[in-house]
Amino acid sequence: MKKRELGHSGIEVTPVGMGVLQVGRTQLDLSLIDGADIVGYAMDRGIGFFDTAEWYHTYAYIAEALRSRRSAAGFSMPVIASKSLSASYEAMASAVEGMRRELDMDTLDIFLLHEVREDPDFEGRAGAWACLNDMKAKGIVNAIGISTHYTDVAELNARLPESDILFPLINKDSLGIRTGKGLGTKEDMAAAIARNSVAGKGVFTMKAFGGGNLTGKYIECLDYVSALPCVDSVMVGLGNRREVDDLVAYADGTIDRLYTPDISHKKIRIDEGDCEGCGECARICPNKAIYMKGTGVASVDHGVCLTCGYCAPACPVRAILLY
Repeated sequence: MKKRELGHSGIEVTPVGMGVLQVGRTQLDLSLIDGADIVGYAMDRGIGFFDTAEWYHTYAYIAEALRSRRSAAGFSMPVIASKSLSASYEAMASAVEGMRRELDMDTLDIFLLHEVREDPDFEGRAGAWACLNDMKAKGIVNAIGISTHYTDVAELNARLPESDILFPLINKDSLGIRTGKGLGTKEDMAAAIARNSVAGKGVFTMKAFGGGNLTGKYIECLDYVSALPCVDSVMVGLGNRREVDDLVAYADGTIDRLYTPDISHKKIRIDEGDCEGCGECARICPNKAIYMKGTGVASVDHGVCLTCGYCAPACPVRAILLY
């Protein structure tokens, strides 16, 4: 698969990448062997870019996939991006060292502030940002930046001279895009992405399928994000070999343009880490399948869920997933 430079970072990536979150314990919860099999299969099929994070707890899958391939003739080490929710210098240093240790890597490709939200979130994580700057200066991390669902944070990243990378959420239906305390649009995020590109930042995107809710429009979703002129790579969560094959076929242009994946086995699920308990999903659900638990977050009764998809656009924080 042909590679391209990620902004002006000097890092070359494939036009599509694998998000490893889906195989981990917060989603499919695959065994180490099964999860590593999918990660390794993606590497073997030519995907050379992988996204993970400290709180995903998925380093073990990547390490296992690499174990039998690192010394193989002709194997090209993939680019691995990670991120941390840490706020302090010390916590971020621990996150970086944790990745180095678990993946047996002296130098990390990309490390980001994870899911930066509206003001004053970035300011509150000044210690973590200072740590990433120091790690880059020491040659421990090659490129640093921000991942976000927020258009205003994406705009901020374009103005940060020390940032190399933006990892924003964008999809054709604007699912999960935020601006300050309100909802954002794909047009606003696309404009912010363009400003980052002009500033020399590398851009790779997340949630082309809106957390799985738009997977039924597979070609349309990937066409929209891939066509954005300032996007270097599109990161897609993959949970099985068929999904790897589909993404590779899309990237190399051999996929049937009428292709529609079978999503009948997928279920609506709530990411409790993101859910803010606003109740909008429960109010809009036509079959009363979504309810608020005593903990203040939403939950789904799969016995009555119609998988109609009405709930996902109502969620302001992209906490409703389909997988």
